[in-house]
Amino acid sequence: MRTLTFGYSPCPNDTFAFHALTHGLVDAPFRIEPVLLDIEELNRRAHAGEFDLTKLSVGAFAAVGDRYRLLRSGAALGQGVGPLVVARSPMALADAVRGRLAIPGRETTAFRLLRLAAPSLGEPSLGEVVELRYDRILRAVADGTVDAGLIIHESRFTYGEHGLVCVIDLGDWWEAETGLPVPLAGICARADLDADTVQVAERAIRDSVQYAFDHPAASRAYVREHAQEMSDTVCDAHIALYVNAYSLDVGEQGMRAIERLVSDAPHATERHG
Repeated sequence: MRTLTFGYSPCPNDTFAFHALTHGLVDAPFRIEPVLLDIEELNRRAHAGEFDLTKLSVGAFAAVGDRYRLLRSGAALGQGVGPLVVARSPMALADAVRGRLAIPGRETTAFRLLRLAAPSLGEPSLGEVVELRYDRILRAVADGTVDAGLIIHESRFTYGEHGLVCVIDLGDWWEAETGLPVPLAGICARADLDADTVQVAERAIRDSVQYAFDHPAASRAYVREHAQEMSDTVCDAHIALYVNAYSLDVGEQGMRAIERLVSDAPHATERHG
């Protein structure tokens, strides 16, 4: 039986959604070799086409569009799921980007959204962008290493515990600007895979997500194995927020959201009634 490499993150939403496929609990004419990495590391490795299947930030799609094709299943989209900019005290977004700003990676959807919301980001007259792994950003903001931080994943549930405040919810900004769900990430197949393999992989991923919905306790040990520093409450909130109907099928509205985010920045600032 053929083996396909599958890169996804160790975050609860991914280990919950892909547990069944990884552990052979859904029908598939192939085995999965899982490789669990931070999303920005997955984005980077996609430039070399390292994995047969991989999760990628929507913000990275444009740069690897010649190597990967989006699948309709396994995506992370929705309402109220966007990244946040946080700081130690209330400030305007313009002030946050003038200082030292920690980000989880330049190819993340979070950073693309931030650049759309703050078009001047990156100009020499403004501040310094500091790349950190996503789970180190809250501490860096809290201890003053940076002035503000762009946070993703479970950090949106825990930043208050670090004494931090929200500067802007970029998901709310995107939804107000576009009327579309926030397109965070998708599962992609390497472009050189044959059409039949891509089709069955898409179906198997959808079946894995459905299995997770039907048997939510089945993946508990696998989720906890890769999220040992999170409480059960945060794990459950993380899964409930990021795994939804769009994870089964991105749908036409989801595709419009992805195409909108991948398109040039000026188009994403037009308002829709």
